[in-house]
Order: sequence, then C-alpha cells, then structure tokens
Amino acid sequence: MSSKIKTPKEAIAMIKDKDTVAFGGFIGNGHPEEISRALEDNFIETRKPEGLTLVYAAGQGDGKTKGLNHLGHEGLVSKIIGGHWGLAPKLAKLALENKIEAYNLPQGVISHLYRDIAAGKPGTITHVGLKTFVDPRIDGGKLNDFTVKDIVKVIEIDNKEYLFYKAFPINVAIIRATYADESGNATMEKEAVTLDGLSMAQAAKNSGGIVILQVEKVVANGSLDPRKVKIPGILVDAIVIGKPENHMQTFIEQYNPSYNGEIRMTVNNIESSELDERKIISRRAAMELTANAITNLGIGMPEGISIVANEEGLGHEMKLTLESGPIGGIPAGGLSFGAAINPESIIDQSNQFDFYDGGGLDVAFLGLAQCDENGNINVSKFGPKIAGCGGFINITQNSKKVVFCGTFTAGGLDVEIKNGRLNILQEGKSNKFIKTVEQITFSGEYAIDVAQPVLYITERAVFKLSDKGIVLIEIAPGIDLEKDIIAHMGFKPIISENLTFMDERIFGEKKMELKFIS
Repeated sequence: MSSKIKTPKEAIAMIKDKDTVAFGGFIGNGHPEEISRALEDNFIETRKPEGLTLVYAAGQGDGKTKGLNHLGHEGLVSKIIGGHWGLAPKLAKLALENKIEAYNLPQGVISHLYRDIAAGKPGTITHVGLKTFVDPRIDGGKLNDFTVKDIVKVIEIDNKEYLFYKAFPINVAIIRATYADESGNATMEKEAVTLDGLSMAQAAKNSGGIVILQVEKVVANGSLDPRKVKIPGILVDAIVIGKPENHMQTFIEQYNPSYNGEIRMTVNNIESSELDERKIISRRAAMELTANAITNLGIGMPEGISIVANEEGLGHEMKLTLESGPIGGIPAGGLSFGAAINPESIIDQSNQFDFYDGGGLDVAFLGLAQCDENGNINVSKFGPKIAGCGGFINITQNSKKVVFCGTFTAGGLDVEIKNGRLNILQEGKSNKFIKTVEQITFSGEYAIDVAQPVLYITERAVFKLSDKGIVLIEIAPGIDLEKDIIAHMGFKPIISENLTFMDERIFGEKKMELKFIS
C-alpha cells in the first residue's frame, strides 16, 4: 500500500475539476491552512482545479487573506454553499459580482447535512429557517441574481411545516487534526474544537470521495490511544503535515492550553471594563441571566455579558455554551471565537446543534444590527455587504428566550455617562430600528407563533416583542423619549403603559451587586 503521507501539492492533485469540496474549521479554529494555501498557489500556477463547489458550515477566515479567502479566485470556485461569509470577503466579492452561484444556509443545517449525506439520507428535514430569508417563499438562501436553483423546499408532515434541505455528494473533505498515525487514524488533543471532522469524512467516503487530512505530526502505527482517535484511518486518503505557521490553534494564537483542558487558567482577576455604551448594554442584558441557565453568547456585543457577570462575582454560575462545541468556561473573542477558556467539555458541532435545535438553550444573547416594526432582525446582509447567518438562525429560533444586544444607532455614536444619567453627545449616522429589514435573519412572526419571549436591549432603550409589534418598556435616565428615541426610528413603537427607567445601577461606576433572577 502506498503511503498516505503527501506533500500539499500531491494532495491538491487529488482534487478534480468541478468536485464538491467541504472545508472544516470555525473562524480561526481548526482550519487546514496549509491545504487551503496550497490550493490557492496551485490554482495561480496551473489554473487547476477549476469550477469547484465549496461547502462549509462555519465561516473560516480573518477578514483578509487567511482561511477560505485563499479560494477567492474567479474560476477556482463556481458555486458556494456556506454558513457565514463575513470573514471571507474574497468569496463574498465573487458572489456580489454575480460570478458564482452563492447560497447562505444556517450553520447547523450544513453541519447536520454532513451526517445525513454520510447516512445516505435524501437531505435534512428541520423547522430551522422557517420564515427567514432561507425559506424558499422568501429568498431560499440565494445571495445573488446568478443563483436561481432552489436547494430548499417547504414540506408538510402531520399538518406541520418544515424545510427540506436536499443532500448532495461530497467529493472531497478537507479537515484538520493534531496527530495521525501512518494509517490515517487521527486525534485532536490540541484542537480547541472538534467540529464536524468525523461527519465530513464519512460523508465524503460514502459519496465515493476522498478525505485529505492536515495534521501537526505523523506518528507510528499503534502509538495512538484508540479512545482518542476522532477520525478513523479507514476514512483518510491523504495526510499533509502543516507548518507551524499554518497549523496555529486559532488564527491569532499558536497554542493556548486552556482551550483544550491541558491547563485551567485563573480567571478571577479579569479587569473591569470601562463604563461606556457597551457596558451599559451588557449590564442590562446580564440582568436577564438566571442561575445555571444554559446560555449562548454571540460574538461581538454579547461577549461583554460574561465580563460583567465575572465583575459581579456570578461568572461561576453561568453555563455558557458555544455552537462550535464547548460547554462551560468563558468564550474566547476575536479570531479565537469558537474556543472557550476552561471548558467543561467539548462536543462535536453537529451534536451541539442537535441540542440547540431541540430547545436545549434557556437563553441566548445575540447582536442587533437591524430591527423592524415586526421584530425581525437582520445580521446577515447590508447593501453590498454579505455577512451571512452562521449559527444565528439555529440559536435564535430555538432558544427558550432570546435577547438582542446592540447600540441604538450605528456609526459614530458618542455618549456620556454622568451622575447616573446617559447623555447623547453625538448620534450615530445610521438608524438600526427601521421600517423593514433588508434580510430576515430572525423572524418576529415565527417567534410570536411559538410564544418565544424576545427582548431588544440598547444603551438608551429596552423593547420587547408582542403580537402587535415592538413595545418600548424601558428608557435610560437622561434620555428624551421623542428626541433621542422616536426621532431615530423608522417606525413608531408601542409605548408601554408601564414604561419605566432602566435600573439606575447600570449607569454607576460601582458594581451593581447583581443577583441572578429566580
């Protein structure tokens, strides 16, 4: 038997024109950078392979050149089915210029599709995506005019609507692990997350395809603990050894042992955050926490909630989870998002989405980019910019309670917190509360249908969703209702008969002495 150990160039030569290629990774975690870089270099040199269909669940990139940005060349890819696009602007540019077919599907759906493809099922049937932009009665996940074929359809089972996401063969799966033996059995002890590696490999193998594996080191047969092997060698066709700079644990950290449980990091001395609009929002959002509630914090603004909880001495009572698989600990930020400091356990991404889709989350805190009078939220598309939904739809549609967090306006907002009052020194250039969102990433109508509690928290106002629309329930002390709120909304909200001021402790320099709600 010929050796499975290949150079990057030899491995890339195994990919044929028009293959459907699935890439593993989550932002900067677990992406096989050695292979994606080699794929780009080979295409520039030889124009091969060409016309690939690219499939990926979680977005992978640094917003510039790394990750899936290596594939952003006209001719290299002809079609993309992806979960999040924001960190791969080179791919988004091809979609915006109508040079490729482009689809955006929920991250958890693609993760589950890998398993269903592996099992020979016709596709994935789920409620996830109903009444959002991936519903074929709206956009069907299509991102440009060049994309016309429907890959999602509405079906009915026992008088209840579901979405059916059609399966397709995967010719090549490109994944990453830590060590592999000469037969291809691979372990992931230094990876921050395990993601969909096994499901992807099984999907490719059962499609008659191949699996290319990037590892840090190859070891002798029989030297790996079989209980730690995450990718069996029977699934692996090629092994590529990554250079250290192309095999970083995340795109900004070579290796952080607190991400995979090798050490436990002390977190009691986390610095207090500055009292600004972000902290105001995080403090008000933290007031929605309950002890030991199973929680998801999105990237960006919601990351501050865990900082506030730790400041208040409540961090140890939070049960944080990430869609990438970690349970417990503290979510890492930036290009390390997806990893967790001191996790209690790390499960495969598809299993995490099983739990989320089934209603396992007690509360989720996500970003607020655009909101309309029906309570719909858009975080996925803004004019010429494609961000993508990622796991947002899975998480927000299925959590028992969802809280959206963001500033009231965007682009240059400047505030002052003085004597327990909030003053707007300079208003943001664009309004977030508009008549109609550009794209429905979260459906207010669906939330009403399933009786899901929804809050929208900003630095100056708190709203809740009702069957009659958005209801203003709290305003910040120092804020003028007409001048600072109504004047900057594209619609007039319902004003609660019990409109109150936000808790004055939110606007003070001292700790809030916060207690979890019962």
